[in-house]
Amino acid sequence: MKKIGILYGMENSFPLSLVERINAKNIPGITAELMRIDKLIQDRPVGYDVILDRISHDVPFYRALLKNAALTATAVCNNPFYLSLEEKFMANVIASHVGVPVPKTALIPSNQLPPDTTENSFRNLVMPLDWDTIFNHVGFPAFMKPHAGGGWKSVSKVNNAEEFYAEHRKTEQLVMMLQEAIEFDAYFRCYCIGQTEIRIMPYEPRNPHHLRYTASFNVSETIIEKIKDYCLRINLALGYDFNTVEFAVRNEIPYAIDFTNPTPDCEPTSVGEENFQWVLEAAANMLIRKAEEQKPLADNLTWGTFLHSAVNGKMISPDSVMNLLIG
Repeated sequence: MKKIGILYGMENSFPLSLVERINAKNIPGITAELMRIDKLIQDRPVGYDVILDRISHDVPFYRALLKNAALTATAVCNNPFYLSLEEKFMANVIASHVGVPVPKTALIPSNQLPPDTTENSFRNLVMPLDWDTIFNHVGFPAFMKPHAGGGWKSVSKVNNAEEFYAEHRKTEQLVMMLQEAIEFDAYFRCYCIGQTEIRIMPYEPRNPHHLRYTASFNVSETIIEKIKDYCLRINLALGYDFNTVEFAVRNEIPYAIDFTNPTPDCEPTSVGEENFQWVLEAAANMLIRKAEEQKPLADNLTWGTFLHSAVNGKMISPDSVMNLLIG
């Protein structure tokens, strides 16, 4: 019997509904449940053939558990060794390398010294930074946001250098990005499941949270096809089985804004019932397929083209992703 486990935290509807959806399909030899963990012994399997991770980004113990599970043949979604790719700055670089438009961005050191460092730790860093070049490259208005982490925590919009300096002082020990503000004509959030299934959802980030999915934008089919293509490129490059990608459309160009969301919101009260049912079905089918394909004593993880290219001593390129898209 192949067993699928859902590792989850504070969310309620999606994990239980996903277990019920998988089991309702009555696939011979496959069952699903909410994970139960009473011990973690080094190099021993955790008792699940497939795991969907919805919480390890917040729980270090779970991160270690999932890596141990992956090394003992569990198919973990998403790949637990990819957590570092959730650094938004690095992901931006990777997206750009595979031909996906992203906003102009600069990395900004923390305003205050990190723990266990002194000013001597930063003797290679020229201070003050070349702010004129940074500001001229990014332009104003701009968004300042942490280079890693999710949600809208510590995000601010700045309209000039003075506002930037004032907001930067508030960020304390966070490493930040200064990113071009895309004044968009349309905005979309996309589920991407199993690197094949895409759900493009009109989304208005300026609305209150519970109204963001009630948006409606009139765009051409050409733009929709571009969004699908860019969504696949990003997820193939980063190796995500489960992710959301946000696109701001300006002058008919979709810019990838936020695309390292391996545990995106799936609650029906925020995404709406229709989207909720879609993601339930897509996730259930993906996890069942993973269980059917899982092999004992094997690597059952999804690895993106970024690491494939690095292992082969090559730079990631649009061609490396296109070969997967068409092949």
